[in-house]
Amino acid sequence: MAPSGVILLLLLLPVAATLMTPGSCSGCGPLSLPVLAGLMAADALVSLFIIAVVFACACPRHRPTLEDDKVYINMLSRG
Repeated sequence: MAPSGVILLLLLLPVAATLMTPGSCSGCGPLSLPVLAGLMAADALVSLFIIAVVFACACPRHRPTLEDDKVYINMLSRG
């Protein structure tokens, strides 16, 4: 169950939206097509970058095991 503070915030959002005056944002309006396309392209690039970083961090690296450098005297197959 959600905490009471989150529920209160969700209940107060419509009240805050009605109290906003329509002209309070200068220059607000519909975005032009090139700006919208640029935002979508930037979002796609950032998403691909995040996926690449997660993939690079999650992939196991091929390192030689540390035991291959040791010489075992009593183990004929290892020495």
